[in-house]
Amino acid sequence: MANNLRFQVVEEAFKKHALDVKAPSERPSEYFGKYVFNKEKMYRYLPKNVYDKMIDVIDNGASLDRSIADAVADGMKKWALEMGVTHYTHWFQPLTEGTAEKHDAFVEHDGKGGMIEKFSGKLLVQQEPDASSFPNGGIRNTFEARGYSAWDPTSPVFIIDDTLCIPTIFIAYTGEALDYKAPLLRALHAVGKAAKDVCQYFYDDVTKVQVNLGWEQEYFLVDEGLYSARPDLLMTGRTLMGHESAKNQQMDDHYFGTIPDRVVAFMKDLEIQSLELAIPVKTRHNEVAPNQFELAPIFEECNLAVDHNMLLMSLMKKVARKHGFRVLLHEKPFDGINGSGKHCNWSLSSDNGVLLHAPGTTPEENLRFITFIVETLMAVYHHNGLLKASIMSATNAHRLGGNEAPPAIISSFLGTQLTEVLNHIETSEANELFNLKGKQGMEIDIPQIPDLIVDNTDRNRTSPFAFTGNRFEFRAPGSSVNCASAMIALNAAMAEALISFKERVDAKIAKGTDKIQAILEVLKDDVKTCKPVRFDGNGYSEEWVKEAAKRGLDVEKSCPVIFEHYLDESSIKMFESTKVMNKKELEARNEVKWEMYVKTVQIEARVLGDLAMNHIIPVATHYQSKLIKNVQGMKDVFSPERAERLSTRNMKLIEEIAERTEKIEQLVEDLTEARRVANRIEDIHQRAIAYHDTVCPHMEAIRKQIDKLELIVEDGLWTLPKYRELLFIR
Repeated sequence: MANNLRFQVVEEAFKKHALDVKAPSERPSEYFGKYVFNKEKMYRYLPKNVYDKMIDVIDNGASLDRSIADAVADGMKKWALEMGVTHYTHWFQPLTEGTAEKHDAFVEHDGKGGMIEKFSGKLLVQQEPDASSFPNGGIRNTFEARGYSAWDPTSPVFIIDDTLCIPTIFIAYTGEALDYKAPLLRALHAVGKAAKDVCQYFYDDVTKVQVNLGWEQEYFLVDEGLYSARPDLLMTGRTLMGHESAKNQQMDDHYFGTIPDRVVAFMKDLEIQSLELAIPVKTRHNEVAPNQFELAPIFEECNLAVDHNMLLMSLMKKVARKHGFRVLLHEKPFDGINGSGKHCNWSLSSDNGVLLHAPGTTPEENLRFITFIVETLMAVYHHNGLLKASIMSATNAHRLGGNEAPPAIISSFLGTQLTEVLNHIETSEANELFNLKGKQGMEIDIPQIPDLIVDNTDRNRTSPFAFTGNRFEFRAPGSSVNCASAMIALNAAMAEALISFKERVDAKIAKGTDKIQAILEVLKDDVKTCKPVRFDGNGYSEEWVKEAAKRGLDVEKSCPVIFEHYLDESSIKMFESTKVMNKKELEARNEVKWEMYVKTVQIEARVLGDLAMNHIIPVATHYQSKLIKNVQGMKDVFSPERAERLSTRNMKLIEEIAERTEKIEQLVEDLTEARRVANRIEDIHQRAIAYHDTVCPHMEAIRKQIDKLELIVEDGLWTLPKYRELLFIR
């Protein structure tokens, strides 16, 4: 693209006016859930006995009575038709990190030559998508196409445009899960039951424990015209080349700064549409990097929160285009500045109103608090590598460990006060009294566990799993992924830890030990066991990498190797004992992960090779030709001595361009050959490792050469929008 054309793209992008987004005349509370078949609409459109049964399913986990399905479907249809809906779809989450849907119209033959609007309970409860066309890890062959999507009544039905969307699980004909929702629901059930059983040590009235999730979605916005002029952004979601801008985030002036008007208009539109879909968005702000922003909701029940995050990511893309933007959810779209994550704030709460990870006001409540803290640490310690595998991907690998992202080592930050409490439990007698300074410095002298204060910890941005006062913040998940992956592993591991804790406490009680004494004895053992996973220091330091390895934590950086933790003996045992996934499902998911890794890197390598040979080298050699003509012209005008002196700089540039283009050509050839060799490896696991070890290094080397050429070649000849244009919205 010539210089004037490139800057024409820039100017056209800047000239796009933000749409005049007007909020509805009502308050947000009045249009919240407008397009959702929530409890209020169920009450209006369902018979009373059907409504009561549905509420029992949603609130109490009762089994769904299929005999009411027709009545529910009829009520949904009436509401949907009043809202202008013409189609319905089962909305599910296959192993693609996205969502899937197939739309069918509300029409059937009426037997009289006409059509009628019809929607039955059978169509609501179950459908049959093609199970072989989605990633399945070999569970289904191409000729074995049958699979089922089944309605999840705990996540409300919603409307997008003219379509009624029904959240569902997706399973194979043979029963294995082919999605994220099915194992997530199993994990939530497992941890809910295990946590309820432990809670009953402290509260007689607890009948249910819920998992809460509040995600923080980071993202970039770029002008659509500039995005379209970058084939790498278009096809891979990130810039495969590009020298950093002279000014990027080093001044920290973007973080929490004034939001640009065009971005505010986008955010308002997004928030209105999100609230209408009952996504409780609350927070918006500029993030650290230029053009980077964050959106966060109020926390919700985990399953619903995951559905809402998947829906929001789809909504963001649609709304962004309406405002002349493209939203980038890739974890590292730009080199040299912050990447984007999806911080998952995770906690447990009981139906008597207690946040189980929050301190209390009595010794017994604080014993409950310490119990759930320590057992969370036990889960993280025993399945350290698995939790890392649950958040790892080809895209997130670029983000972890740099520019404020947590390192690729799973550790937990607790803060000074809580660390002191655990250290005291480890070294003291079980019933010993001890002092602890509270928030105002007041001396507290109580038995067993001290009276702790909410917000008694600092924040550690380098910790991937930090305690933040009444919850843990899992900061390692990437911005583009389905956060169900991390939630499945974490909740299943927590369920296992709580089950083990209760078994050991009950064994002591059965031998005559006092309940409180038994709990404290088990906690003391567990505090010692999980101590290696506790780290309050700088997670970016090289010293921590060495120390973490000594502690037995996983320090592996190769993405395909990290995935192997799903098939660790301890992982298989944990998933099977909690009935979240069986070995066959785990093997299939790993096949999918390795295959997705290979395909992601393969696409990037092809795009980079094409850009290098068809964009970069022609531009560089064209500029080189201009320099050569200049040098030759000097000889015609000046004396040989003066011409040589005046053309010295140009000669150096000519030589450097020649050297760098030669290196690029050779590296592209090496890259292509490395891909060919890797592609001949039949085992997908070994092929993924080969892509990581042999293909990725060539890509980094090519990028280094191209980024140097970008600084040399005349700006007017460079074909691709540069970082200084992509990263600053006017």
